[in-house]
Amino acid sequence: MLRTLMRAVPAIMLAVAATLTAPTALAATPASAPAVAADPAAPGAFPVAYSDLTVSAAGRSYSARVWYPGTSAGANAPVAPGLHPGLAFGHGFFQDISKYENTLRHYASWGFITVTPKSQGGISPSHTGFADDLNAALTWLTAQNSTTGSRFAGAVDTSRYALSGHSMGGGAALLAASRNPAVKSVSTLAAAETNPSAVSASAALAIPAQYVGGSKDTVAGVGSHQRKMYDAKPAPTQLRVITGGFHCGFTDSGGFGCDSGSVSRAEQQRLTRAVTTTYLLYTLGLDASLRDQVWGAAAQNLPGVVYDAKP
Repeated sequence: MLRTLMRAVPAIMLAVAATLTAPTALAATPASAPAVAADPAAPGAFPVAYSDLTVSAAGRSYSARVWYPGTSAGANAPVAPGLHPGLAFGHGFFQDISKYENTLRHYASWGFITVTPKSQGGISPSHTGFADDLNAALTWLTAQNSTTGSRFAGAVDTSRYALSGHSMGGGAALLAASRNPAVKSVSTLAAAETNPSAVSASAALAIPAQYVGGSKDTVAGVGSHQRKMYDAKPAPTQLRVITGGFHCGFTDSGGFGCDSGSVSRAEQQRLTRAVTTTYLLYTLGLDASLRDQVWGAAAQNLPGVVYDAKP
């Protein structure tokens, strides 16, 4: 009995060693990738934190709110461990950044450090100035990443920057992207033509660009705005039109001059979160498994969203 057991010990030890050294079924998540959730339309895994501060960079200075993944939720919480992509988001004409809280909180829950300038909020905003403000937000993040004592020191993935915005802010995001080689992707919501031209800026972009619009938008309609930008943009690019979506459906609440659509604001925002989050995660190289949801059959057949693309 004892001799039999002793003969079995080497085989048992080899089996245990093979188990310990064999590759696991799940690949390790890169430090810069957000924690994975089941559905990019649903909140991500990070607690959502925020900080109100002054951005000063590249000759620009303005008040901003930064939404970011935290170790806990709430104001001025520490940033979650790891490296996180940077995103600058531009508000629409005469819109307060509080109108976008649902969307901005969502991006932070997926790991994005999102800077939202409060600048250019008056009746006569400068589109080119707003583009410079958005780029200054990313320059500021780069500086904060290497500043001892900064909340964001060592927390920013400076190789993964993106721009976004709604209406005027979407147009300004395109202007900014055309001026900034650090930007790797841009995603816009009901982007409006600007001065200088966001259509012309789109034509100059080599990076991926996404145009999300609403079929019932009467303020910056798809045909007069996003379709022209999409047509001008060389591949890779896509146009995603939410059926029944409206201009103010991208904001958390309406107001003076707002339109309406045939889809609820909650559903429009759910679809917006789905298509923009997947796009940003994929085009920034954070989750290669999302390719089908960006360029494939899953994207083409998403209920409630019409799909045009130049992969």
